[in-house]
Amino acid sequence: MRRRFARRISSPNYLILILTAVLIIFGLLMLASASSNLGKEKFGDPYHYLKHQLIYGLGMGLIGFFAGYLIYYRIYEKIAVWLFFTTVILLILVFTPLGVTAQGATRWIDIGPIAFQPSEIAKIAFILYLASWLAHRTERQNSFLRGFLPLLLIIGLVAGLLLLEPATSTAFIFISASLVMYFASGAKFSHIIQVAFLGTLLIVGAIYFSDYKYKLNRLVNFIRPEANLETTGYHLKQSQIAIGSGGLFGAGYGASTTKLRYLPEPVGDSIFAVIAEEFGFVGSAVLIGTFGVLVIFIFLLARRHRDKFAALALFGFGALIAIQSFIHIGAISGLIPLTGMPLPFISYGGTSLIAYLTIIGIIGNMSKYA
Repeated sequence: MRRRFARRISSPNYLILILTAVLIIFGLLMLASASSNLGKEKFGDPYHYLKHQLIYGLGMGLIGFFAGYLIYYRIYEKIAVWLFFTTVILLILVFTPLGVTAQGATRWIDIGPIAFQPSEIAKIAFILYLASWLAHRTERQNSFLRGFLPLLLIIGLVAGLLLLEPATSTAFIFISASLVMYFASGAKFSHIIQVAFLGTLLIVGAIYFSDYKYKLNRLVNFIRPEANLETTGYHLKQSQIAIGSGGLFGAGYGASTTKLRYLPEPVGDSIFAVIAEEFGFVGSAVLIGTFGVLVIFIFLLARRHRDKFAALALFGFGALIAIQSFIHIGAISGLIPLTGMPLPFISYGGTSLIAYLTIIGIIGNMSKYA
């Protein structure tokens, strides 16, 4: 262990850090544009959302980033099990009087002046714990009782708690990231297919036994968006109008009109539509390309890392960013049903920005020991 701690530290992967900084700066600029009218109407301050994001999102996120960047990554491996069970407890506390219900979902914990989403913290703890679990069970990877079944129980516990909130899209992201890590660990392909199948059954079952009609309306709106343009299909229609209005080069920064009266949740769920309207196809393609390059470099770092725990965690973190970005952009563009998923580093939301900045900090630390 001493040899590992004495290992020579190399330079971090600056490209990953630079791409993250670009996304965050762009996100703050877009939040200022998307939220100005909404902030003025609700709070009498056009910069209310931007100030909140700077103080509680970026400010606390930078603390998380430097903590992740400065703490040797193997320490996370040692405490991964405690981080995981602490997160499970937080996910359970959502269903106690500490939980806050909004728009039909209970996803927040409110403790005095502090309100946060445990599911965002769970992204970090779950990936680190699963990476540690898989890294130390190489010989059990293809065993049903000692490898496959315990993995199902771990994934099912977290996904089940998320589905109870309900946070279906978040549960899907966790299951998908788990599959990426399981595949990277060298598991049997048949086991991966089984995990995917059982995860799908779990999500479908949760949808059926929870808010079935609401989820069904989303699916119907996806298949036939013209059927309910004034009611349940309104969000998707306005998003597509905003994206189409952007054309090739966009209307210009701050010139979006759909964000003023028509586009629901312009600061969060629909922020990509505002980006597409103001920067057009070219600007949207550059943003998607930036996310793509960031994820590719995280995966390349994972492939060349000499430590299996770090490699698996990097695959998991990269998958989180890739899948959540795809879900947000795909949903708001009409490629998949609407989900209400924020865009990493861009959408309004302090807990999300804190979580992803902490993830980038951990990635930065791991890159120094690759």
